[in-house]
Amino acid sequence: MPLGLTIPAALSRSPSTQDLHKYSSADAIDGITRNPSHEHQKKVTASLPQNTVPKNPITMSTRFDTSYEPELREHLHISGLVPPVVETYDIQIKRCLKALEAKKSGLDKYVYLSHLRNSNFNLFYRLLIGHMKDITPLVYTPVVGEACEKWSHIFSEPEGLYLPWKERGNLAETIKNWPEKEVDICVVTDGSRILGLGDLGVGGIGISIGKLALYTACAGIHPTKTLPIVIDLGTDNERLLNDELYLGTRMKRLGEKDMMKFLDEMMAALKARWPSIIIQFEDFKNPFPSLAKYQNMYTCFNDDIQGTGAVVLAGVINAVRNTGIAPKDQRLVFLGAGSAGVGVARQIMEMFKKEGNLSEDEARKLFYLVDSKGLVTNDRGDKLQEHKLIFSRSDNNGQQYKSLEDVLDYVKPTILMGLSTIGGAFHEGIIRKMASYSERPIIFPLSNPVSKSECTFEEAMKFTDEKVLFASGSPFPTYEAKDGKLHEPGQGNNMYVFPGIGMGTIISQASLINQDMIYASAEYLASSLTQEERDDGLIYPRINRIRDVSARVALGVVRAAERNHLARNPEIVGMDDDTLVEYIKGKMYDPTAVPTEVEETDPGMWNWLTSKLSLPWSKL
Repeated sequence: MPLGLTIPAALSRSPSTQDLHKYSSADAIDGITRNPSHEHQKKVTASLPQNTVPKNPITMSTRFDTSYEPELREHLHISGLVPPVVETYDIQIKRCLKALEAKKSGLDKYVYLSHLRNSNFNLFYRLLIGHMKDITPLVYTPVVGEACEKWSHIFSEPEGLYLPWKERGNLAETIKNWPEKEVDICVVTDGSRILGLGDLGVGGIGISIGKLALYTACAGIHPTKTLPIVIDLGTDNERLLNDELYLGTRMKRLGEKDMMKFLDEMMAALKARWPSIIIQFEDFKNPFPSLAKYQNMYTCFNDDIQGTGAVVLAGVINAVRNTGIAPKDQRLVFLGAGSAGVGVARQIMEMFKKEGNLSEDEARKLFYLVDSKGLVTNDRGDKLQEHKLIFSRSDNNGQQYKSLEDVLDYVKPTILMGLSTIGGAFHEGIIRKMASYSERPIIFPLSNPVSKSECTFEEAMKFTDEKVLFASGSPFPTYEAKDGKLHEPGQGNNMYVFPGIGMGTIISQASLINQDMIYASAEYLASSLTQEERDDGLIYPRINRIRDVSARVALGVVRAAERNHLARNPEIVGMDDDTLVEYIKGKMYDPTAVPTEVEETDPGMWNWLTSKLSLPWSKL
């Protein structure tokens, strides 16, 4: 049952022991409005000064760290609030890893890591950065997909902004409730198409949270300067609408016209509060209208279209060079003609134009897109979505190709891209066909999560006699070849580019994010491999170098912003590349840093408690 707290309307004296017992329940410490009755909320609200802004739990979550020396604990007034042993970072990490080992499922591990992030984000990022390959799949894809599906069942504490339709006309005031004064970047989703899992409603906020964790881990954007957002415009997911635990608005999803009106208000409100904020759109079912409308008005980009396109482009740049086949002689088949597929095709087309010295028309004719009805053609008899028109074929002589197998026989491609979310679509017959068309076939099954991947690395290696140039959207294990050599799969994960795009935009203080900046992120990613990585046949750098890679990607973004006269940071003018890379690294958040000043809640436990409670005597 909710705790019935009656908080005095005014209290000028210091709290007594009786007050401490009265207000220091576990429910109260965690936040008195976690699960109160409506009447209780009214009593609390009535007791607060009009200018009260509750403390953000994230700003408190580095204070209680067992690695702090006794002097620092005394300085922070936390002596006695943490166990007495001063631990090394290694011991802390060992405890975390043992705790993860004890969890039975990926979702259990996700929940543990979420709690760790919210209770001590420095320790969380020390763990993530030190074990990127193992921990990333637990905080992002693939496990984040299950977390989003079950969000209303695992929710325990606020981690972002929920902006429901009912708040229209009041979004500026709602956004003011986010307690951080400085926000550099936000990730916004409407939950309508999360990964390959469809409409997950407000559960989509999990993807915003996971994405921003990687902005921090990979590019060093400070966690308190990131903001996850989900806009709740309803859901068409009947399972959610019939779930009594569902935390979102119980109504059918609104249409594009209402969505755009809502976004108009949200974008203006975000810009008004944080003028330099970067707004990244994520997992909208139709991402094109928002990008088209806002990309020249706000500092924004869409990772599904532009980020996916850039990271795949980087892999294609390296893979095409490994084949020895000139761009003009490549032939590409895409299974999946949605927003991500078309976004990827557009990016690769730009590369073919530049590196192959081709016209746009010449480059476009190298692409064959396949959707649920077969090859996308002008005379197929159905009305094509607008984004597909650029790659719709007119040279099919009236012949329609209904299946992927038929299209492969017709095109004989050198490159096969999967963005269909159809698990196993690249079966043995498809893969063997690709091996018959090219000595080094390029096969990129890019759909997420693993269950939606068009094929596995093992299948691609086995059915091409180990000659495939491979990259996937989800992680796969290494493959032991016939000669005993272990081959590492390439993973075309957007985390190689979007953190660098964000950091480069922050460093340059760019007013907009244009196509040249996105393309530069791909070029600099492609060139970031070490000689050892190239010798090992990799097309993406190893993930344990992600911070160095992100710094290089950010460098490319900054240089493109400068070329396009979008950069506004006077500090970087005239810097050479090496100096600028060190400047970028110097701006990265360091999770090993310790507090050097007493926090606002000084002195002591009582002010910490009352700040968590937002009681009238709290020092705000």
